[in-house]
Amino acid sequence: MSGFAALSPSNSESSTMIDTINAHNGFQGIWPALLTPLDAHGNIDHAKFAAHAKHLLQAGCKGVTPFGTTGEGPSFTLQERMDALDQLIKSGIAPERIMLSTSCAALGDVVTLTRHAVAHGVHGCLMLPPFFFKGVSDEGVFNAYTQVIDAMAQPSWRLYLYHIPQVAGVGLSHDVIAQLIARYPHIIAGIKDSGCERAFSVSLAQAFMPDITVYVGNEPDLPTMGRLGSTGAISGLANFLPKLVHRSVLAPDGASHAADAQRIQAMLDLLKPFALLPALKGVMSVLHNDEAWLRVRAPLVALPPAQLALLRQSLQGFAVNPQTD
Repeated sequence: MSGFAALSPSNSESSTMIDTINAHNGFQGIWPALLTPLDAHGNIDHAKFAAHAKHLLQAGCKGVTPFGTTGEGPSFTLQERMDALDQLIKSGIAPERIMLSTSCAALGDVVTLTRHAVAHGVHGCLMLPPFFFKGVSDEGVFNAYTQVIDAMAQPSWRLYLYHIPQVAGVGLSHDVIAQLIARYPHIIAGIKDSGCERAFSVSLAQAFMPDITVYVGNEPDLPTMGRLGSTGAISGLANFLPKLVHRSVLAPDGASHAADAQRIQAMLDLLKPFALLPALKGVMSVLHNDEAWLRVRAPLVALPPAQLALLRQSLQGFAVNPQTD
């Protein structure tokens, strides 16, 4: 894959987007949930990580989101994540174009990573509730967030609440979200809902927008949320289909909306036979003709040769087009 055609905002749109990012509110546009490339020793490949982020920004994405679920975030230590952020910025990526997932099981680690990110001037931080103990009460989830925010002791920074209970085992209720917004109205900037339940996503939008923006990670729900006023997405598919994801949420009733919906579903169907994160890296490997993209952190397992061959064959039928995808 030689590159994506840029989303090509006009000069006025570009200026408006910069103003929006600098203002205290939710983000606009597509911020891919970055896959994390590894070197032969299993360490983060900083050069490839930065190159991938730059490639997506040059394609028209408004920012990037390292170390979320798609980025295998919990598999990396605090130091690895802090070093990676340092290297992304050192490579020339503006910190305001970065939203760092600072999710950790231990609240002290969340505070350490969040402080490091905020000190660098990132756009915002994406944060799960603590995700080891199950059956946690709303009071416990609320207390976890308040302890982190209060420990930051800063009046203004952006926190995006992250709901993905099928992975974390702990979700966010309307009551918890409402209490956090009421207590920290200048800090809570948005909600990323990756629960993949459209009715719940819609209920969040109806309850909290336009005061804060609700973004979904489940790509088939993007048009529905775009019609309700969602202004962007943190998307795994955007690692290689950024333009398609962009249209789905920001032009949900455009001329190509039906074909776009079918194309997103076709990609998700193509990925279904495989473990999702290794498969996403497999797509990158095929599109870039680079087997290094297959590497994952344990306990994940890279696609074996037979599955990679099947994925490659399926992608030939899908035919990614950098000009439109």
